[in-house]
Amino acid sequence: MKQICLMGGTFDPIHYGHLVVAEEVRQKFGLQKVLFIPAARPPHKMGKKISEAYHRVNMTRLATASNKYFEVSTLEIERQGISYTIDTVREIKRIYGIETVYFITGADAVLEIINWKEAEKLLFMCTFIAATRPGYNLNNIKETLKSLPGDILKRILPLEVPALSISSSDIRQRVMEGRSIKYLLPESVEEYILKNGLYRKNTAEKLFLPEMEIS
Repeated sequence: MKQICLMGGTFDPIHYGHLVVAEEVRQKFGLQKVLFIPAARPPHKMGKKISEAYHRVNMTRLATASNKYFEVSTLEIERQGISYTIDTVREIKRIYGIETVYFITGADAVLEIINWKEAEKLLFMCTFIAATRPGYNLNNIKETLKSLPGDILKRILPLEVPALSISSSDIRQRVMEGRSIKYLLPESVEEYILKNGLYRKNTAEKLFLPEMEIS
């Protein structure tokens, strides 16, 4: 049976940190495919500015094109509305006819899982891989999630990855300040950012997501 891993995010922009984590997870768990899923409207980023969806999808496709195990899904973009992880996992399982789904997230994001929509159902539906930097204190995860049943905790797997201090927000800031972003992301993505004038001051290509009450 095909083993698929999901990696969701705004990818604004995608960078080497995302790619290294995805490849590390793929090799470690022997996965046949890693699906990169750009979010339409992530609930944790309501009220923040993000680039138009087509720019983020294009950059993600450029960044992943050279890896035959990587694929980009526009499922959340096409679905529109708020991008809830559990809805995406259900849809991926239906499309691919699979039971086992892995989901890559950061160690800090794992601490927020209990606040996600239908959290316990989600944790039974997929195995979370919490990407951590070498030396990360895993006790933080265990302490925060200790109220969850033990069989759920077994579905959260920490995985150390090379310490890459790269963030999308830092890349955006560097572009805004006119500083180099070379070697932080694939050259094709760098060229796309510069060609399309992304992340510059007063750019008209930003989408403002209004504040909304999330239930």
